[in-house]
Amino acid sequence: MIFWILIAVLTAGVAGLLIAPLMKPRPQPTTAREDEAAVYRDQMKEIDRDLALGLLGEKEADYARAEIGRRLLAATDAPQRGLTPAALPRPHRITTLLVILCPPIVGLAGYLMLGSPGMPDQPLAARLANPGNNIELLIAKAERHLAQNPNDGAGWDLLAPIYMRSGRFADADQAFRNSIRILGATPQRLAGLGETMVAANQGIVTDEARGFFEKAVELEPGNMRSRFYVALGLEQAGRKPEALAAFNAIKRDSPPGAAWESLVNQHIAANSENAPGNPSAADVAAAQNLSGQDRQAMIAGMVESLAERLKSDPKNIEGWLRLVRSYMVLGREQDARNALQTGLKTFPAETDEGQRLVALAREIGLGEGIVQ
Repeated sequence: MIFWILIAVLTAGVAGLLIAPLMKPRPQPTTAREDEAAVYRDQMKEIDRDLALGLLGEKEADYARAEIGRRLLAATDAPQRGLTPAALPRPHRITTLLVILCPPIVGLAGYLMLGSPGMPDQPLAARLANPGNNIELLIAKAERHLAQNPNDGAGWDLLAPIYMRSGRFADADQAFRNSIRILGATPQRLAGLGETMVAANQGIVTDEARGFFEKAVELEPGNMRSRFYVALGLEQAGRKPEALAAFNAIKRDSPPGAAWESLVNQHIAANSENAPGNPSAADVAAAQNLSGQDRQAMIAGMVESLAERLKSDPKNIEGWLRLVRSYMVLGREQDARNALQTGLKTFPAETDEGQRLVALAREIGLGEGIVQ
């Protein structure tokens, strides 16, 4: 209420400053009688000049002075017929007052009729209590509540997916973990935590994330989304036979025409033992007996060998898919981007093969800046 009163006062003040020049009295105009008196004075001076030049006698000059003096007195004694110095036309005064007073009066009256002058300003706490559809206020409200009630599992359960959709992956990770710790593990919470970790790692399914997906599948075997991430994690870890079996199982258990059927078929083709560029069964068996460092060296060697083969045989879509994935598993993102660019030169994005490369780029987080 005080704020609006101040606005009204300021409005009146500004209007007053703008109209102030109009309120000043105008200079009094010269009247006709003043002009007449000036003429008589000039005639007096002319009589003196004529007398000095000998054009008039003394007696004639006295008569003339007497007559002109009489007329001069009559002119100066008459009342003034102009405006007084402070005079201002009445209509002009009324217009000025209306301009000054009407805007603040109308504004204040409108606020009193349509507004809520008796309602105090809403502090942050009041706005948080009624956030409406403001997502930022909803998050702030939930965060304030959880700061005071850190063991409210339902609050963490509600906030976690909101963090996820907002791109706040670290906060989402913590929120999912809190909800699981307080309320227990469910397929949805476990899968949500796993997907948060995948998003935070640019599409890479880490061993920890795959573990959460596997727990989700144990609780809900029909959860195809979690099963897909398990299979993808196995593929990215170089465990191709296991990944192929997992993708085949997803295809077998999926309803006809499932939305994910095409994507699963792509991974089945990429993980088949006869797919160009994939390691043989003997390679996989040999790798099982190696130390972690030696296994990584063996994988890196196979990846470089595949890259060399693709230079001489670029018309190998399965090889390009395998190479891009392998570089990402090894943490060589720039090499993966370069391989993707080269593959798209061989298989443009508008072709079926190019679309597979585009889908892979989006899946593992390489789409931005490469795929239009």
